[in-house]
Amino acid sequence: MAVFSSLSDRLQDTFDKLRGKGRLTEDDINVAMREIRMALLEADVNYRVVKGFVARCKEKCMTAETLESLNPSQNVVRVVLDELTALLGSTESRLTFAQNRTPNVIMMVGLQGSGKTTASAKLAYLLKSQGHSPLLAACDTHRPAAADQLETLGSEIGVRVYRGDGKDAVQVASESIRDAIDHLNDIVIVDTAGRLQIDEEMMQEAVAIKQAVRPDQILMVVDSMTGQDIVNVVQTFAERVDFDGVIMSKLDGDARGGGALSVREVTGKPIKFVSMGEKPDSLEVFHPDRMAKRILGMGDVVGIIEQAQKVADEQQAADAERMLREGFTMDDLLAQMQQIRKMGGLQKIMGMIPGMERAMAQNPAANVDDSQMVRIEAIIHSMTKEERARPKIINGQRRKRIAAGSGRTVQEVNQLIKQWSEMNKMMSKMRGMAEGMQGKGGKKNRRVMKNMMRGMGLDNLR
Repeated sequence: MAVFSSLSDRLQDTFDKLRGKGRLTEDDINVAMREIRMALLEADVNYRVVKGFVARCKEKCMTAETLESLNPSQNVVRVVLDELTALLGSTESRLTFAQNRTPNVIMMVGLQGSGKTTASAKLAYLLKSQGHSPLLAACDTHRPAAADQLETLGSEIGVRVYRGDGKDAVQVASESIRDAIDHLNDIVIVDTAGRLQIDEEMMQEAVAIKQAVRPDQILMVVDSMTGQDIVNVVQTFAERVDFDGVIMSKLDGDARGGGALSVREVTGKPIKFVSMGEKPDSLEVFHPDRMAKRILGMGDVVGIIEQAQKVADEQQAADAERMLREGFTMDDLLAQMQQIRKMGGLQKIMGMIPGMERAMAQNPAANVDDSQMVRIEAIIHSMTKEERARPKIINGQRRKRIAAGSGRTVQEVNQLIKQWSEMNKMMSKMRGMAEGMQGKGGKKNRRVMKNMMRGMGLDNLR
């Protein structure tokens, strides 16, 4: 994760030094804690948060249970992981809705430039995908074109936007509730105004909107690229509007990320969502334990599995049977790449594999380039329907035509066909195994083969 890359590298370097020692002494722990303290401060984590975090880690690491264990370095990592998870919130905190009220109201607050309007649209997209019917209320009547921006975003995701007269934010918010009732919307997301810095007018307006619409949830959008300054901002909002949770925006940026690690400890408010990109589907539920593991270079395998499950459909079993029976086609390869794109792209997936993010940072040549998939797709789209189904018929003349049609070189076409050939050889071996199993064990063995394919990801192609 880009925003924590520097901190992650520093912490992993500290742990590597500990792993090189058979036994740990108190001096080793003191040195490690000092390095962790410096890493957190350099990441712009609030100094009070750092002080408490390091003190808790040190106290637990200094116990005989840790120092005298067979593998003390692993115990130190476990202690830091547990404390980092607790710092981020321990458990995920989902939105809660009132069952006896329609519509439910979510009020968005935050400074100008924090990504509040974009986050409102992303949240609407997420709730819509969960079966809700959200309405966006454009209550930022101060920033020029704020309502236009929200309406553009709303049209992209198929969510209505209520604008009212565009002058009185409190009136627009109140009217949006009635509009939602008239149009059977079960959730209203109120996008309020922000400023470049906190001022009394903004806070008074936020309080007035809160009193007018009585929101079920108030979410504060925080720019993760903000450092220690965010502490004063969130404290002020917590005192005046008493928000329920935080959305961390721009978590795919290249800032130090200290604000993200400080918010939960300073306010006691949970981080509910994180925004990992610009697309409408880039808002994700925040999992503190997974985030802590990724910061410490342990990856997020569970996240990969969930992404794969999200894009799977009922065609999986049929695809697996067909490939076992007929082989692996270029259309199958194309569908597999499209699934990878739905999961966020190769770059995102590789970053969730334990140790891979750091390896790519240390060896830029090993970085996965998502544009490679675009080039491969262009080559496949330049093939005829018959060539996609039976790549073996692609001779030298056809390869030249495909290369010219896709704007790629003949060498690139050759490389793709070679990759397909290797995949098809593996599929042929599996087909032979499946046929042997079918003869000896019938349906039970066929289920075993399907499970093998599922484990290899070969059933997740469409």
